[in-house]
Amino acid sequence: MPTRSVRDNANTPASITTPVKSDTGNLPAGYQRLHSQFRWQVPEVFNIAQVCSQRWAEAPDTAQRVAIRCYADGALQSAHSYAELQEQANRLSNLLVALGVRRGDRVAIVMPQRFETAVAYMAVLQMGAVAMPLSMLFGPEALGYRLQNSEAVLALADQTALPSLQLLRADCPQLQTVIGVGRRENTRSVDEVNYAEALARSSARYLPVATTADDPAILIYTSGTTGNPKGALLAHRALIGNLSGFVSSQNWFGFDGRANADSRAVFWSPADWAWTGGLMDALLPTLYFGCTIVAQAERFDPQGALQLLGRCGVTHTFLFPTAIKAMMKACPGTARKTVQQQYGLKLQALMSAGEAMGDAVFGYCEQQLGVTPNEMFGQTEINYIVGNCALHWPPRPGSMGMGYPGHRVAVIDEDGVECPTGVAGDVALNRFDVHGDPDPIFFLGYWKNEAATQDKFTGNWCRTGDLAVRDAEGYLWYQGRSDDIFKSAGYRIGPGEIENCLVKHPAVANAAVVPKPDAGRGSLVKAYVVLAPDALAACGNSTRARTALQAQLTQELQAHVKGMLAPYEYPKEIEFVDALPMTTTGKVQRRVLRLQEEARARGEPDA
Repeated sequence: MPTRSVRDNANTPASITTPVKSDTGNLPAGYQRLHSQFRWQVPEVFNIAQVCSQRWAEAPDTAQRVAIRCYADGALQSAHSYAELQEQANRLSNLLVALGVRRGDRVAIVMPQRFETAVAYMAVLQMGAVAMPLSMLFGPEALGYRLQNSEAVLALADQTALPSLQLLRADCPQLQTVIGVGRRENTRSVDEVNYAEALARSSARYLPVATTADDPAILIYTSGTTGNPKGALLAHRALIGNLSGFVSSQNWFGFDGRANADSRAVFWSPADWAWTGGLMDALLPTLYFGCTIVAQAERFDPQGALQLLGRCGVTHTFLFPTAIKAMMKACPGTARKTVQQQYGLKLQALMSAGEAMGDAVFGYCEQQLGVTPNEMFGQTEINYIVGNCALHWPPRPGSMGMGYPGHRVAVIDEDGVECPTGVAGDVALNRFDVHGDPDPIFFLGYWKNEAATQDKFTGNWCRTGDLAVRDAEGYLWYQGRSDDIFKSAGYRIGPGEIENCLVKHPAVANAAVVPKPDAGRGSLVKAYVVLAPDALAACGNSTRARTALQAQLTQELQAHVKGMLAPYEYPKEIEFVDALPMTTTGKVQRRVLRLQEEARARGEPDA
């Protein structure tokens, strides 16, 4: 079978083989062939900005293609071509050079989904500097730690983030300049630059730095759920490593056997461009393929998201399970019309990641959104390594999928030995693919933390810290984070299956399961439950009605889980809460709840 390149371009970094569907059996015959014929193509000289912007802007037939469509309040605010993206990036690069930014310097980008954010990434990357995404949700302490640790020399920030940054100036001596993006007025502060005026004065011509594929490009800090966050340093080649997974999870992203992807694909995700999911799984790969990405900086709203998907004709998306759960509760569909029909959805692919989806959410996507979801798994350090592709191998509800082409994935034990089928172990990625070639997805290391980098590896295996079981056909089944698994009365408990079961109840919007210390059993299964809007509305403002409902639901939910799972898995205690602690990337922080239970057991008051 011939191998087709991702792009008919001199900088094509990877090859994609179109698999053949199996005539018999559950696994497609083309899956193993896809892996065996896939070869990484990593050029020595490679720059993310060049392949995501410059090459499209310089080609006459693609220069005016829309790169970014910006929406606010449900309406189109502006549309920007690849030519405009590159011109603005050139102007910003020249401005940053004038302000003293040099190759290898860290530049903080504190902006939401907007055109200027994409410009900032392209400008910094084509300079050979290192882009450091920072979430708009970060408070002064979170911002301060990352700015200090990275020794960032300049920050490009949305005007709403400026007050927090100004508070940190005294504690961040390396931070020489803060540029407020979107500010209309001039400032007299020597530390600030009027973005619009400065760009207008800068030249629209810039000669990009010739970076190697191994040069550092992006510094992203992990969520820090166990101590201070660690900065994962990614090379330019990390984008190359993402592509086989991105194309697969997006059902080939418009590929139809030709060398080029369909440029009419439209992508949108609520994932913040300051995180791996938004930057590496959405913005950069969409631009790499010369397609259009929708930008919307507003807070996620399930009905608003569905309206946006329909109004913009979005064909490909990445949605967290938490977001889909919110859609499922707010917009369940009717007997006459599915959600797809109500909102005019045109989805061709939906990727989901961050947590296990579960069959309830999986079924909603198929029956109401009209698309079979492709679950994906990866980490900041080694992103987009496992997942599904509904177009070429059948996803199974609740399964993480299988290793994407080019990635040698295994479930290993403490000694780095691959676990037998059906035995839980640590999901790990080998530094080398099945051909013995280096996998380009690997991060360069943790910033200024060589010990943590070494601890991440067992030989050539990079451990994720996530547990899974591999079945006889090669599918991985997520068991939870290694520190989320607990024992109750001698039974090993994984929270994901119980949470999925709870969410199937119509009164439950979301749930988290953690151990509650118990002298007799070691720990009890405890569930934190967020009620669905309809259940809350039925109570009105009556505290008595809500208390009665919670008492009734406690019994219902316990019986619900008992009837669907093993008897030892039902939650012995249920606590109803208004919201679960979440990371800024939409993951439930079970650790916060677990520590809360441990503190309560010691008699300490809630924080």
